Amino acid sequence: MAKTRKFSTFKEQKYKRHQIRWILLGFLVFYVLYSFFTEFILSTWVLENDTMQPNLRSGDRFICSSYTFFRLLPDFSWLNAAPPLRRGNVVVVDMALKEPPGLAKSLLDGGARFFTFQRLSFGDRGGQAYMKRVIGLPGDEITMINYVFRVKPRDGTYSFTEFELWEKPYDVTIPGQAPALWDGSLPFSGNIEPFILGDGECFVVSDDRSNTNDSRTWGPVPLDYVVGKALFRYWPVTRLGAP
Repeated sequence: MAKTRKFSTFKEQKYKRHQIRWILLGFLVFYVLYSFFTEFILSTWVLENDTMQPNLRSGDRFICSSYTFFRLLPDFSWLNAAPPLRRGNVVVVDMALKEPPGLAKSLLDGGARFFTFQRLSFGDRGGQAYMKRVIGLPGDEITMINYVFRVKPRDGTYSFTEFELWEKPYDVTIPGQAPALWDGSLPFSGNIEPFILGDGECFVVSDDRSNTNDSRTWGPVPLDYVVGKALFRYWPVTRLGAP
């Protein structure tokens, strides 16, 4: 049995080429809008460890605001503006901003995260972004006694425990008593001598106080390193709500 071969007319071929161009253009527009939205308005983050126990758990997913826009404003400085943070907020701190990536690396990173549904990142940014709780803001006096922080707000007269300064209650995991011979200046000891945060600085910590991968070892964090604030936990569905 002979097979017939169907030939496309020039008009049909031209129409198909236009279709492909419109599809590619639509995909490009979607990618640009998606990148703009997740970079400057809202983004999603996954907590990949248990450093925020008992309040937040590994695998929790959050919708976070973005503070990237502020860094792009000409001559903008947190020294001259009130930070959009409150004590007790859970924030995303990007320690990779110690060495800001160039434009090319940022574009490659955005593309990698987009096409792999946030599973892969170009470079080491993914391993240097942490979710932590804000304890102190610029000008606050901070001290820690037995793993619990006390804060005297800027221009304040009295100091308060961290729990008194945040309207939404949260718990912390307190490790066992540190050895008596440990130097009290070490973060592992559970005690920190009083010090005052500088302008443009904040102090962020883990809710699990046995984990010291936070300002107790980094020191005060520049507000420029805070890339977003956790607004809503959308997964798992059994624990929906503000963090």
